[in-house]
Amino acid sequence: MSSVEFQSSPNPPEPTEPSKPFGVNLASRVSRLPPYLFGRINNLLHQKRRAGSDVIDLGMGNPSDPPQELVIEQLAKAARDPNNHGYSKSNGILNLRREVAAKYARKYGVRLDPEAEIIACLGSKEGFSHMCLALIGPGDNVISPAPFFPVHMHAVHLAAGNVITLEVADSDKLLSNIAYTCEHLYPKPKVLIVNYPHNPSCVTIEPDFYVEIVKLARKYSFMVISDFAYADVAYDGYLPPSFLAAPGARDVGVEFTTMSKGYNMAGWRVGFCAGNAEMIRALSVIKGYYDYGMFQAIQIAAIMALRHTDAAVEEQSSIYQGRRDVLFDGLKRLGFSLEKPRAGMFVWAKYPEPWQSKMNSIDFAMLLLEKGDVAVSPGTGFGPAGEGYLRMSLVENENRLRQAVRQIARCLQSELKVQAGDEKAAVIG
Repeated sequence: MSSVEFQSSPNPPEPTEPSKPFGVNLASRVSRLPPYLFGRINNLLHQKRRAGSDVIDLGMGNPSDPPQELVIEQLAKAARDPNNHGYSKSNGILNLRREVAAKYARKYGVRLDPEAEIIACLGSKEGFSHMCLALIGPGDNVISPAPFFPVHMHAVHLAAGNVITLEVADSDKLLSNIAYTCEHLYPKPKVLIVNYPHNPSCVTIEPDFYVEIVKLARKYSFMVISDFAYADVAYDGYLPPSFLAAPGARDVGVEFTTMSKGYNMAGWRVGFCAGNAEMIRALSVIKGYYDYGMFQAIQIAAIMALRHTDAAVEEQSSIYQGRRDVLFDGLKRLGFSLEKPRAGMFVWAKYPEPWQSKMNSIDFAMLLLEKGDVAVSPGTGFGPAGEGYLRMSLVENENRLRQAVRQIARCLQSELKVQAGDEKAAVIG
């Protein structure tokens, strides 16, 4: 067999044209995503902290309290076992899914098959996004709450679906609007997203609401995804109802829950999807292509949390309730308009005049951060229905929340004096 030698030219030819910058052609799904509205606030927050400012961050619902010690100890013990360091099943180990089933039976009277009706997720946000890929395709219409938690909008867009937003403030009106949309929209909605306790507005509902949702789902043949992220954080004796407790709910939909909030395990990324077996199977197929599941030591520690820390979860709600009262009372004194939430980790507040007529919610939030050292989430970050509002989280302790109210008060008083001085100068001039 003959061989051929290739020799490089000692003098490679010079390029005849100047080199051009390489262009990255992104997928259209990325270009469909809107600009990140919290970017300005996050950038200023990081700048101020780097400069040494003690900014009180009420922007993100990121729990600041630790998990229970026995859960951390179980994690450390499981992490030392070499058998727990291999790939895990993407749907979660069976004993963890059994504990989720036990919690549903204990707390909501719902009996689930842990083999077919429960899957573990890397947090509920990952599970929700992958469920959208499993259910939604180009041109499919999805009804989502307004104002909306961002993933409820953008995960649908990434799946090439279309979003119709309906306001959640009035539950009866929402039910009527869902029916109207199904009657008049073509193609008819394929999926309905419900989110109670609602983030960001803190709206809550009673169990009868889900009975009506199941009836509508049957009548108009849409599937339901319930985002139940704040199931474990409630106040004044209120028990947030589970969608799956409604008769026939498992025939039409699923529910996502998480251990991020009540269990203080946000960074652990432990979530679950439960309900309709075919929808669970579809999510399992998608996840099988995307991940190898959660670190098994975390799953074992999560079993310990679900099995032994119910009292601690209730105590955590009491802690949040005390913080809620401090922030609610303080904002009321400053002229904010808000209702005392029955659940969730936030207050949703309409900021007062004269600011409503002078500034949009992003500019107002920037003012509080720039001159008051308090970071909040502007309502418009949750869609047009959120304009004029702020979302403030309850992750700081009561003393820090009182300090935040004082700093907001000083900021607004100082700004009013500056504006009054400017107006006076303009008149004189």
